Amino acid sequence: MLKKERYKEFVSYFSTHNPDAQTELNYSNPYELLVAVILSAQCTDKRINQVTPALFKRFPDVVSLAASSPEEVFTYIRSVSYPNNKAKHLVGMAQKLHAEFSGEVPERIDDLIKLPGVGRKTANVISSVVFQQPAMAVDTHVFRVSNRLGLTSNATTPLAVEKQLVKYLPKETIAIAHHWLILHGRYICLARRPKCEECPITYMCRYFEKTHKVISATTSPDKNT
Repeated sequence: MLKKERYKEFVSYFSTHNPDAQTELNYSNPYELLVAVILSAQCTDKRINQVTPALFKRFPDVVSLAASSPEEVFTYIRSVSYPNNKAKHLVGMAQKLHAEFSGEVPERIDDLIKLPGVGRKTANVISSVVFQQPAMAVDTHVFRVSNRLGLTSNATTPLAVEKQLVKYLPKETIAIAHHWLILHGRYICLARRPKCEECPITYMCRYFEKTHKVISATTSPDKNT
């Protein structure tokens, strides 16, 4: 299957079967999403959703978080990965938002990545989810699934994957395609043992095509016997 055909099949399938895909992080405004995404680095959305209700109750806005300390924030996020660093990032992020952006989450990627704890992936999430921009955030799921499906080729870095996906996906689907890839990687195309037997899109998957051929070749009867 040619790359253009693969992209067409990918968009067609998920547009039909998951047209309303969205983040599994719980939030009610851009500030809360930014906090949740910073916390979610190398941690599960499920864990973050367990932590944020109390966190948001104590720090309902940028001002209250900016006035806090990493030590206090730590007590609310101690169960997430790297809580010390993330506590520092959250307070620093809130202080910078308050001082330089009037407490409002900025729309531009270049502004977002100036915030402590915000890298390109987090900035792209905010840009696409909050502001509906054609930004592609590449996490481990997006990186793995896009390569396995064959949507990307020879892409060895998140930025390379991002550039290829943005180049070939229809502009209006880029934001939601991020969620398609994440959810498929989270529940079907697992890192260690992908559930190919349950996967509905093996017909377009380069990984399945390769592994299926290998399995068939090793299990087929010897013609000479």
